[in-house]
Amino acid sequence: MISIEQIKDMICSAPAHFSLSGIVQVMLLYIAIYSILKSAKGSRFGQALLGVGVLAALFSFFKFVLHFDVLSKIVTYLLIYLAISSVVIFQPEIRRFLATVGALGFFEKPKHTPDGAATPELIKDTILLLAREKMGALIAFERGISLRAHETTGVILDSVFSTELVKTIFTPPLPLHDGGMVIRDGRISSAHCIFPVSSQPELSSSGMRHRAAVGLSEETDALVVIVSEERGTVSVAHNGRIYRYSERDAEYQLQRWIEKAMPEASSERGFVGFIRSTVHKVLLKLHSRKAKGGKK
Repeated sequence: MISIEQIKDMICSAPAHFSLSGIVQVMLLYIAIYSILKSAKGSRFGQALLGVGVLAALFSFFKFVLHFDVLSKIVTYLLIYLAISSVVIFQPEIRRFLATVGALGFFEKPKHTPDGAATPELIKDTILLLAREKMGALIAFERGISLRAHETTGVILDSVFSTELVKTIFTPPLPLHDGGMVIRDGRISSAHCIFPVSSQPELSSSGMRHRAAVGLSEETDALVVIVSEERGTVSVAHNGRIYRYSERDAEYQLQRWIEKAMPEASSERGFVGFIRSTVHKVLLKLHSRKAKGGKK
C-alpha cells in the first residue's frame, strides 16, 4: 500500500524529470503522428490505419477494463498478423512514404490546400513562368467585393487552378487568351472577361491590360496581376494604383501581394506548416536582398 507521504514525494520529484530532451521527443512524436495522419487522410492506408486503431482500442478495453483474457489474446494475434501483412499489403504506400522522407518532402510546399484551392506559391510560380516566357496575362483575385458582374462578360470555368491550364488559356490565338481571368477562393472562376478601362492620364502610354487592371482596382478591392507580353515584366494593380516590379523583385513582391489577397490559403495549420512557411519567407527575403546587392 502506498502511503500519502510517498505520493507527495512522487509529485514533488516529478518536475525533476521534466527536461529539454523530453520536450524535443514530444515535439518529434507530434510531427511524426501529424504527418502520417495528414498523408493517410482519405486513402486506403488511412482506412486501414483507422481499423488498426479500433482493434488497439478493443484490445485495451478487453484487457484493462473488462479483463477478458481470451478476447484480448485474439485481438493481440490479429494485431500481430496485421503488422506483418501490412508490409505486403501497403507496399506502395510505404515506398511512397520512404521516398518522401528521403526527398525531404515534408518541407516542400503543397500545390493545393485540402479543399482544392491553389496555394499562393503555385499561383506565384505560374505567373513568374508566364513572365519568363513573355506570355501576356491579366489575373484578378476576388476579395471582399464580388466580381460576378464582370464574369458574365467572359466564360465561366470554375476549375482547379493548374499551371498547364493557365498557360493554355493565355496562349494565343486560342479563344480565351484575350481578356482577364478571375480567381475566387483559389480556383479559376472565369476567363476571357472584360474589365473596365481606367482613364487616368498617366496610363495613356500603357497597354490595355495595364489600363484594364487599374480600372478594375478602381471599382473594386480586387488585386490584379499583369504580365507584359512585350517586356515579360510583372505588375500589380490595387486601389487604383499600379506597381511595376523588376525581375529581381518580382518573386518576393508577388508572393507578398498574393498572400494578402488569399489569407485563407496562405495560413497553414500545424507546427510543420508554420516552420515551412517561416523558412520559405526567410529564403524569399534573402533572395531579394542578394539580388539587390548584386545589382549595386
